[in-house]
Amino acid sequence: MDVPARDSPSEEVSISSFHSEYPPVDTWKDEETGDEGTRAETFREDPAQPTDAAELSLELDATNCADNDDDLGEDGGRSGKKSYAETARMFKLRRNLDQLDCFHRQKEHNVLKAREELKVCRLHISELERQRARVEEEIEQQKEDDNSAAVFRLRAQHKRLCRELQQEEELESHVATTLREHELEMCQVEVEMGRFSLLRVEVQEEEQAYQALQAQRGEARLQKEYTSTQSLQLRTQCLKARQAATQKEEETDHQRTTELAQASRQKAALYLKETINRMHREEAENEQQSRGLRQKRMQAVLSLKANIACTQESLRAQQTRARAQAWRQEEEERQLRESLQTQGINSTKYMYQQKKLQEFHRKKEEFQEKQKSKRVEIVSKLLLEEELLERRKRHHALLFPPTQVSRVERLAGQERSPEKLLQSLDQQPAETKEEERKRQDTVFSDSSSSSELSDQEESRDLEEEQGLTDSLAQPEFTGLWDQTRQVHQSTPNEDAKSLQSRAERRDMSLLPVGKPPVAGKRVIQGKEFKGSPFISKPEIILFKDFDVGQVYKKKVTLTNVSYTTNYCKLLGVTMDLMDFISISFEPPGPISAGMACDMQVIFQPMMNKDLKGEVQFVSAAGPFSVPIRCTIKKCDLSVDIDLIVFGTHVVGQTISRAITLTNRGALGTCFTLVSSPWPSLAQSQLQAQAHALSEASSASTELSQERSTSIAAASDSQESPASRDSGELKSERKSQEPLLVSDSKQSGAQTPAVSETLGGVEAASGRHSLASEQQEGGPALKASTEEPSDSSSDITIGEVRAGEVGPFESVKLEIVFTPTIPGEAKLDFRIKFSDPTCEPISIGVRGTAVCVPVWVAQPSIVLKICMFDRLYQDSIVVQSRASTALRLTFKVCPELRNHMEILPKTGYIQARSSFNAKLKFLPRRSLFEDAKTFFDSETGVLEVPLTVQVADQVRPVPFTVHAVITSSDLCFDRTEVDFGHCSIYESVKTSVRLTNLTLLPQDFGFLSIPQFVQVQPNDGFGTLLPLETLEVDLIFSAKKAGEYSFQLNCKSGINRDFPLACRAVGVHPPLELSHSLVQFGATAVGDCSTAVLHVVNAHTSLNEFTHPVPRIGRDPVAPVGPRLFAFTPPENSEIRLTPRTGKVLPGQRCLVQVTFRPRLCDQAIREEAVRLLCRSEELRLHELERVTKAEGNRKGGEQEGLCKRDAPTAPQKGKKPPPARPQVKQTLKEKISKVSISPKTDSPFRAPNPADIQSGSEEYAVGRASLLHSFPEHYSRYVIPCFVSDGEPPQSDLQAQPSCSSPLNTLYLELHCPAVRPPLVVASSNGQTTINYHQVAVGQKVVKKLTIQNISQEALELRSSVLDLSGPFSLLNALRRLGPGATHTLLLAFTPSQGKRYRETVEIHSPNMTLEITLCGVGVDPLLTSSHQGGLMDFGYMLEKERASQVFKLQNTSSLSVRFSVLLHSLSLGCKALSGADSFPALLSPGPEEQTHSTVGTQNYSGRSVFNVTPIEGTIAPGKSQDITVTFLPDHESLHYSDILKVELMNKSTVCVMVLKGAARSHIMYLCGGDPLAVPTDVVHPLPASGDSEHTVDCEKPPLPVLLTLRGVYREGAMSPAVRELEVGCICSTQPMAKKNVEFSWEGLQALQQRGFTVEPTRGTVDAGHRRTITVIWTPPCGLKPNEVVQVCAPLTLRGDETEVYSVTLLALASRASQDPSHTN
Repeated sequence: MDVPARDSPSEEVSISSFHSEYPPVDTWKDEETGDEGTRAETFREDPAQPTDAAELSLELDATNCADNDDDLGEDGGRSGKKSYAETARMFKLRRNLDQLDCFHRQKEHNVLKAREELKVCRLHISELERQRARVEEEIEQQKEDDNSAAVFRLRAQHKRLCRELQQEEELESHVATTLREHELEMCQVEVEMGRFSLLRVEVQEEEQAYQALQAQRGEARLQKEYTSTQSLQLRTQCLKARQAATQKEEETDHQRTTELAQASRQKAALYLKETINRMHREEAENEQQSRGLRQKRMQAVLSLKANIACTQESLRAQQTRARAQAWRQEEEERQLRESLQTQGINSTKYMYQQKKLQEFHRKKEEFQEKQKSKRVEIVSKLLLEEELLERRKRHHALLFPPTQVSRVERLAGQERSPEKLLQSLDQQPAETKEEERKRQDTVFSDSSSSSELSDQEESRDLEEEQGLTDSLAQPEFTGLWDQTRQVHQSTPNEDAKSLQSRAERRDMSLLPVGKPPVAGKRVIQGKEFKGSPFISKPEIILFKDFDVGQVYKKKVTLTNVSYTTNYCKLLGVTMDLMDFISISFEPPGPISAGMACDMQVIFQPMMNKDLKGEVQFVSAAGPFSVPIRCTIKKCDLSVDIDLIVFGTHVVGQTISRAITLTNRGALGTCFTLVSSPWPSLAQSQLQAQAHALSEASSASTELSQERSTSIAAASDSQESPASRDSGELKSERKSQEPLLVSDSKQSGAQTPAVSETLGGVEAASGRHSLASEQQEGGPALKASTEEPSDSSSDITIGEVRAGEVGPFESVKLEIVFTPTIPGEAKLDFRIKFSDPTCEPISIGVRGTAVCVPVWVAQPSIVLKICMFDRLYQDSIVVQSRASTALRLTFKVCPELRNHMEILPKTGYIQARSSFNAKLKFLPRRSLFEDAKTFFDSETGVLEVPLTVQVADQVRPVPFTVHAVITSSDLCFDRTEVDFGHCSIYESVKTSVRLTNLTLLPQDFGFLSIPQFVQVQPNDGFGTLLPLETLEVDLIFSAKKAGEYSFQLNCKSGINRDFPLACRAVGVHPPLELSHSLVQFGATAVGDCSTAVLHVVNAHTSLNEFTHPVPRIGRDPVAPVGPRLFAFTPPENSEIRLTPRTGKVLPGQRCLVQVTFRPRLCDQAIREEAVRLLCRSEELRLHELERVTKAEGNRKGGEQEGLCKRDAPTAPQKGKKPPPARPQVKQTLKEKISKVSISPKTDSPFRAPNPADIQSGSEEYAVGRASLLHSFPEHYSRYVIPCFVSDGEPPQSDLQAQPSCSSPLNTLYLELHCPAVRPPLVVASSNGQTTINYHQVAVGQKVVKKLTIQNISQEALELRSSVLDLSGPFSLLNALRRLGPGATHTLLLAFTPSQGKRYRETVEIHSPNMTLEITLCGVGVDPLLTSSHQGGLMDFGYMLEKERASQVFKLQNTSSLSVRFSVLLHSLSLGCKALSGADSFPALLSPGPEEQTHSTVGTQNYSGRSVFNVTPIEGTIAPGKSQDITVTFLPDHESLHYSDILKVELMNKSTVCVMVLKGAARSHIMYLCGGDPLAVPTDVVHPLPASGDSEHTVDCEKPPLPVLLTLRGVYREGAMSPAVRELEVGCICSTQPMAKKNVEFSWEGLQALQQRGFTVEPTRGTVDAGHRRTITVIWTPPCGLKPNEVVQVCAPLTLRGDETEVYSVTLLALASRASQDPSHTN
């Protein structure tokens, strides 16, 4: 195949460069759709496709060249089949060609797209050119109209059009360039496609060939599959045939197995019945035994309780006697001391000698007791040794026959040995022995009851062993019957036993120290331990069926079940087993709780007799024992059935039954089966009763003998284990005998055949036989049992009448029944045994003979409960005894022929066979009308008598059909269900009651339920019991608005339908909730959980075809508009919604926040507080009663002692006792009545009313804390309605509930709120989480404490929220980790900066809770007013070193206490720095305004402040005032004393600022007024030099200069005079002065008058404490020029205590009014 040559390399390079410069994938925008994308995404078909045509061409060339090479190499040897390489080459070429076609289509699409864009661009350019031309014409027109504004606007529009036109032209050129590029690329691609046109044709041919080859292969594959399918079908048929044969065999085997199982089940039923009867008997016996044990335990507990009460009473009496004895001893000592002192004897010495003598006697008695105890120990050891010797002798005597020694001598020797020992060791007189014995009895009586019981049991065991070793034929407990009972006396044998028990107790004392045997209540580690400290495994050591001479071994494990480490010590075995049982046991030492130790018990029997005893141990927790039982081989015989009922049989038949005699014991015996007449059953009952009575009388006689012959006090209430066990066994045997007879009667009565055939004849004969037997007596009974009866000859015994039954074997005995005469046949048999211990077994046989050849096997057919219109079938089995075939006819009464049918109606029954007929019963509704006599409509009971007529037989065979007829109806309590209006966002639930009217359970189910309906429970399926009513929930959920009418179909299990009509109206509300169910997490009390939902108004259009629209059913669509909504949560609930009401515009939504904050009920808190109060009062009364009782006992003891002390013991010196004894008793009673303490009952405690508990009280806080600590988890569910307005809401009140709302549009919000106990609570402030600082002054800092507590079981990591940094509240300490039950105190500060209310919340975060603490307070601006008006307080002139005071008042007009402080500028550090050398006094300031604000003036030389303020700080209560006293105290002369007083509050705010001024003079006269001349020297240099002062004293003082400036004003051509004033004052002083007033005078008045100055007055006198004003008037003279200065000087002399001369300079100036209008003077 020829392939065109490839392009030159230069062309390839150009193409590749062209593609690299303009990639084929470009971004384009579809103007019609507006979607942006890439053409690469549009035409992407293969992720591996080449990016341009050059790559495709290169790939196609490479593929083609490779294929050509392969074709040249393989052309000769290739056949019609294509190789894999050829097929791959073909697919590869096809893929490349497809990619090339796709690339061509892409380029073609790009060209078309570019052309469209170019066309659109040119159209836009032409449009813009037209618009520009039109705008140019408008511009010219507006220019002509001289409309400049329009011209400017049009020019701007023209400029914009030109700019857009320029942009479009640029775009056009760019699009044209792009179009040319796309056309060039498309041409290149077309050239490439032309190059591979031949290759395309070749590929098409290869594809056609490949398709033909594939079709051939498909046909071959189909043929092969058809062949395999045929063979598979053949194999399947063969397999099915084999499976059918196998299944048939399995069915046969299953049927055979079923028959065998039924037979075995019937056989097992008989055994099961017997087993159940036996179990019932055993349960009754066990119950009787347990009842007896409970009665014994109750009696023991009652006796123990009585003993404890007696012991407590005796202890109290002993304590009272001891106190009285001590008091008497003290009184005797006191009297003795007084008597000795009266006799002149040294009482102290005498009492000391008596005490020494008593101590000597006590030590002597102790030494004697020690000797006695040592002698007792020696005796006990000797007795133990003798006991061991006696054991060895007895063991040796049993092995070898002993010599004949009389039993009396042995007993005498045993009794003499302890006497001799005691006589040899104890040489004390009889009285001392008796006292010692009494003392020991007293000591032993203080021990626990359990130890006494154990000692008594051990002593009895020892007696039993001694009696057994003496003679096995003698009765047990010989010592108990041989000795007589004596009170407070003991024999030598008893002494030996008591010594032995003491030795055993001494051995118990060898246990580890600190763990003595506990006999009473044992409490270990806070737990009371009851029962045995060790348990054994096995619990009873049993050696069953032993042989004499053999050795048996058993391993026993002892486990410590006490609560602590214990010890175990072996004491031995009881005396009965001492010679046969040996124990191998090594004490393991301390045993931990739950650990075990092993013990081996070895039993070697020497006699063939049952043995019983126990292995005795002692432990730290008390004694315990392990019982041992040894039983010999015995016979245990029983039969499987004790009453044989043959039933009813035809005369001439022979029927046999087998009885199984079973021996469960290990000893064989011979048996004999004999017959007895039938009345022997009653006779056996009478014999059993007589035997029981005789046994009871003999037992009572023995018991009375035992009680009369007992010598120990404990033996009156206790019985030996052996006697108890024997008595229990006898009682069990006696109780079992009548039970067997009664069980046989019951089993006979339960057999239906016997009850039907025998009836009253048996009962009558039984009663007659019982009466005759009671009259004849015992001997007649025995005679009658031995004589057989001839009336029961039909019942005989089989071949086996006697034989032997071995151990663990069974023998079958056959009983044959051959009836000869119709009627009843009865016979009893007895099985006698050669073993005398085995009692005979009675067996009763019953049978009935009839002569009827045909009978119905089931004469009463019970169909149980049947339903109307249902078919029921049963089989009627008719059996024949005849030897020929008989014809049968079944007859149904006419009333039931429409309801009952028997098929076939006539049939033949073969000889000695059975016939089955089919009974069909179909009860109809007309049964009551058809068969009124057979059917009871009230109870539904049907009883139909039917007959079977037998040919050649007059009497038909009757049988009866019983049934209970009931209906099959299910009934709803209503016929129609109306769901009402239901929102599409909610569901409506209604309940209907479904009742089963039948007497049978019925299955039901709701089928074909619509999707918008749910039926619960169990999805509408269930079972109804007879006459049961079930409540069914129907849940309707509307999917859309509209009217719904549907029917629910309830189908019963018998396929009956019961319809239920339903209807509803679907509502689409105009608003909807984003979430209709909110499930909060577990929230602690005091915490809150928040959820957010939206109320959405999605109704924006009335078009119901595009989306669902709000409407009610089929009503008109609701209008579009804003809607109001309103949530109505329950009052006083834990739920809060924000906002509760709102307005939602169409297409918008409103956010609603739901907060769940669980809290405690206020009423519950009050009730808990009342409960705690009552409980505390009850505890207080209980404690008071206890204290009162103790005090009463103490006072009673004292009074009793006083009574005994006052009563004389015996008359002295023959005198009679004083006759005033009754009076003493009376006074004693009065004293006791006075001192008796009893609780006052005239003012009983009354529980307060819960409403009286105040919410902020301590009781309320305690109740709240108690509820928080015991808060149970609870779950709450709230359903909150949301009302929605129907139309446009009114604008008047949007917050109110929508008045125009429809209840059908109501939305519902369901909230699930679980509340849990808080892990963190507030432990202070009565549990309040709000801290109220109340009113705090601005700038003041108040700190309060809050304690929190962790009441959970886990540690909590705490962190707090951040408070407002610029706010007044702050947390001063950090949080830490809180353990369970720990507390932490928070320090919270409040510092208000403004006078307003503050409120903030701090959150304490824990892992499971957030505790919110609310901080609130009021910042109050402190308001203080000063009574001093103005800012200057001038003290005037005063003498130096004198003082003057002024008082001003601070009034608090605010609502809280205000703290103030008074500051002096001279005492302030900052002020002192400012008033240093760099500061200048006010005199240097140019104006008077600055002078008023001067700082500190002249100060005292002494360093003390010139001005003193009292008090300098304090607190003023609301509405109160405070007086501030300012004192002026200069120490030298100066006219420039000044200071600044400032009153500040605690928040640094200033109340007032005052300038304090004063002047001090050394003389009483002073002159004030005038203008300042220069800086005062005392201010600049406050401390004058000593030399200067001396110089001033010596030389004469110069006149003091005074400047007085006057200003005249020209007004309207006239000159107004200027006036100035000077004041001359006299200081009032307390110092003695030579002259008390001041005189002044002017000199040189003429010169003043010449210059226009007038002075009035010129001279005068000033009294002390007064001032006098001198007025200077200047009238400008004529000819005075404006602004001309007139100056004159005149001296002014002041005469007081000294004379001072002032040189007053008058300086006048006249000016025009316009120049200085402010200075009028």
